[in-house]
Amino acid sequence: MANNAIHPDQIYIEGLANNNSAIIQSIYKKFVPKVVSYIRNNSGDEDQAQDVVQEIMILLFNQAKANKLQLTCPFDAYFFLLCKRKWLNELKKSSNKGVTIDEDFASNNEPTEEMVTQTEAFEEKQQLFDAMFQKLGDKCQELLKLSFTIKSMEEVAEKLNVTYGYVRKKKSLCIGQLTQWIQENNRFKSLKIT
Repeated sequence: MANNAIHPDQIYIEGLANNNSAIIQSIYKKFVPKVVSYIRNNSGDEDQAQDVVQEIMILLFNQAKANKLQLTCPFDAYFFLLCKRKWLNELKKSSNKGVTIDEDFASNNEPTEEMVTQTEAFEEKQQLFDAMFQKLGDKCQELLKLSFTIKSMEEVAEKLNVTYGYVRKKKSLCIGQLTQWIQENNRFKSLKIT
């Protein structure tokens, strides 16, 4: 993938990362109707389609914020395939419904497939991190959340009303525990962590 050039549609990814309302509105106007139509034609309704779109938008925002998203294919194909796969997974979970799949929108585009696979791997990693983060105590969670948003550990210490030395040691212990739980988890072993 390293030899693939960044697609001009990267503007959508950058717009999401920067929470640019004009770009987000553009995505909803240009790309969401196709997803809604697909889901409605495949055992879903408007609300379910909007839920899928919302989940994918959040996923893309998180991936873009982590600077882990370099678009090498058209945004339309990438976004649609992500939504389509998310919807098919939802249908599989509730397989008591009859599943009729309309393949008119199928993608055989290799860069798009590769991008979607990367995003799905990012989502799995994020879910594993979130699940293990929730296992941490409240103090660890608070400390790590603050250290993710405030770059200066002195400011974090001041905000928590503790010493700088305590914050550094506690952060190290919390990250160590989180890392250990992630690495011991069976899902970690099946993920290709990059």
